[in-house]
Amino acid sequence: MIEVLSSESPTYSLDQSVVTVGAFDGFHLGHLGLIGAAREEAVRRSLPLVVVTFDQHPMKVFAPERAPRLLMGPRLRHHLLRALGVDVLYLLHFDAARAAQAPIDFVDEVLVRILGATGVYVGENFTYGAKGAGSIADLVEQGVLRGFSVHASRLLTVGELVENPEVIEQLGTDRVVSATLIRSLVQEGQLDLANELLGHPFGVEGVVVSGDRRGRTLGFPTANLVVGEEFVKPPDAVYAGYTYLDGRRHTLAISLGTRPMYYPEGGARLLEVFVIGADEDLYGRVLCVYFLRKLREQQVFDSEEDFRQQMGRDVQDAIEAVRSWPSFLP
Repeated sequence: MIEVLSSESPTYSLDQSVVTVGAFDGFHLGHLGLIGAAREEAVRRSLPLVVVTFDQHPMKVFAPERAPRLLMGPRLRHHLLRALGVDVLYLLHFDAARAAQAPIDFVDEVLVRILGATGVYVGENFTYGAKGAGSIADLVEQGVLRGFSVHASRLLTVGELVENPEVIEQLGTDRVVSATLIRSLVQEGQLDLANELLGHPFGVEGVVVSGDRRGRTLGFPTANLVVGEEFVKPPDAVYAGYTYLDGRRHTLAISLGTRPMYYPEGGARLLEVFVIGADEDLYGRVLCVYFLRKLREQQVFDSEEDFRQQMGRDVQDAIEAVRSWPSFLP
């Protein structure tokens, strides 16, 4: 079971651990490789593996209007890190005080006093402390003085991380795998490419709220989710995906859009999911919705009967799409 802890809980400390530090938006293939290397050391030395990241994007403090939309919410992050064998997720509360912290104070407070780091794994572009003044060379020097080793992983390209020739053909080999690239792919609706670079399905999470219950009258009762505006979303369309309920994976037919069948002038943009094989009341629950691929565009039908028949086809297409997808998460 992964522990989720915060710098807001100052009494917490570990005697020793292996630590990886970064922004980690989305946890893509490059991040997974970094965590995997840290996990190997943690297992070899029988030490806990700790992932250190921020509780919000630093740009939310420096320039909120320019802060990028996030690729992953807290519950999705927790599920993924648990599957990766991480023992502790340590969230640094990022505010003006943290932004002004001297690099040496970050090392002493977080890596040494709280986490007892014996090995620290970072990407080659890692900086720390006020205005990013702390470099990897500085971290190595501090590690020599304070008893931890530093392992810096270089940024990797599509050609180095991806085996699928179709993905390489579309993206090329030389583009660095990054959250920025993946974010743009999701926003463009290229989920196949985004999922390849993530190494797991892109997902959103939200609270199920009451809707107009129109799907129930059509024989496909849907759950409506409220997803925060701070998260990336794909374009309006119908998608195949899945969720987990009580540890069991359920296929989803996902509709994201303004429901042009009933609101031709444009209604509220909603995320609706039909959970195949589940009939329990989901109101008030948080659902993690994983997107696998696009099934079709949103469209207007000549009649509700035509719409109902298409929904039936969407369900079958979703089942086929999910059937061949490995269950990455527990």
